[in-house]
Amino acid sequence: MKKIEAIVRPSKLEALKEALFKADIKGMSISEVSGCGNQHGWKEYYRGSEIIVNTLPKVKFEIVTTDQRAQELVKIIVETAQTGQVGDGKIFILPVDEVVRIRTEEAGEVAI
Repeated sequence: MKKIEAIVRPSKLEALKEALFKADIKGMSISEVSGCGNQHGWKEYYRGSEIIVNTLPKVKFEIVTTDQRAQELVKIIVETAQTGQVGDGKIFILPVDEVVRIRTEEAGEVAI
């Protein structure tokens, strides 16, 4: 099993959610996060004072899936979230040793 963590622009939230549901994803977690990549920040002014802003608001999708579907879902995420501009985000793919559904105690892929 694999865990896919995709950090994308907030403006892509609804489109990506719909694309993943259309791909028959059974569940996902979505969080509001902030961070920075290659930009490392910029200057803004607040009440006449210079402030260095070094994080941007992003949305993080977390999905656990089978090994066989991981690359398919990565492709869907890239196609849906990509704008071609700096700040489109990143996708991380991690191994998952075990999944247990709390309600039924089912384990493994059936618990996804």
